[in-house]
Amino acid sequence: MMDDRFQNKYRIPSARLQNWDYSWSAAYFITICTTNREHYFGEIQNGKMILSNAGVLADVCWNEIKNHAKNIELGAFIVMPNHVHGILILNNDDNYNNNNNNNVETGHALSLRSEQSEQSQSDKTIGQQRFQNIGKNSISSIIGGYKSAVTKHANRLGFEFGWQTRFHDHIIRDEKSFETISNYIINNPTNWGNDKFYKNE
Repeated sequence: MMDDRFQNKYRIPSARLQNWDYSWSAAYFITICTTNREHYFGEIQNGKMILSNAGVLADVCWNEIKNHAKNIELGAFIVMPNHVHGILILNNDDNYNNNNNNNVETGHALSLRSEQSEQSQSDKTIGQQRFQNIGKNSISSIIGGYKSAVTKHANRLGFEFGWQTRFHDHIIRDEKSFETISNYIINNPTNWGNDKFYKNE
């Protein structure tokens, strides 16, 4: 039977994404692309990423996330010519339990969350309710803040730059996946020519 915590700390999420609240504890693999996948962040030379000024901003602002968001740790991260890959690890369980006066053991919290949300919000799934909860410590609010910070500083300094409107996320389900994705991120510059986001300038 699979343990309900990843590395004894981070919960393994439900596969039913519409019943998953993206402020819940988990490790999330995030990809954010630039507008039209333009190479705003620099270039790959000899298998290494050489950052442009905008690329430096993207790197610095990501590492600042932990100073502006609560209950978060940063996993592997890389700035690529036209996108960034990173792992965000949320540990919001204490806040959830305190806000809901819920003393149920951690192993049962996921199923109770889905049931409670569905009962309290009629037949709406958590996915349908997300826009009502934009202000909380969720993946969407964290990524929104990050993108805004990079854009603001790039504009202030006169760097040509723009983000794609949306971002990609993937809930990491176990330690093996965490290791595989971390290695993918770290080795991304070496494998750039075969990357699905590869685009010649």
